Amino acid sequence: MSQKEKTTIVLFSGDLDKAIAAFIIANGAAAYDHEVTMFFTFWGLNTLRKDPPVSVKKGFLEKMFGKMMPRGAKKLGLSKMNFAGIGPKMIKHVMKKHNALSLPQLIELAQEQGVKLVACTMTMDLLGLRKEELIDGVDYAGVAAYLGDAADAKVNLFI
Repeated sequence: MSQKEKTTIVLFSGDLDKAIAAFIIANGAAAYDHEVTMFFTFWGLNTLRKDPPVSVKKGFLEKMFGKMMPRGAKKLGLSKMNFAGIGPKMIKHVMKKHNALSLPQLIELAQEQGVKLVACTMTMDLLGLRKEELIDGVDYAGVAAYLGDAADAKVNLFI
């Protein structure tokens, strides 16, 4: 039996369009029976945040980061043509019109297909994010764990 192909994706961006692209690629790779790891760092971590606020004890700077960053996949802006929030509404409308999956649906599909979602613990510490604030089913690790997965992968993407 041959070993599964491996794909890794670092999602550094917190932009809706880039997150959608990352999850489309991850789901495609998983559908082709690749072992897929997505590593979320810096602004990409916002994709994994829960929509409702979660009450956790934080310092002043951590609270400020929490208030300034978008909370969850439904709140991300576009990298271009954001237009004070109108751009994401337009792209979501067009996607729905064309029966494309929304970002929350793409995340759910990825989890169903066994895509490993890994939150960068160092960045979580820097931004003051707590495990309780992220969606269920996420793994937590540092860059060494990502590099272990990436070393064996034929496809490594940074988005």
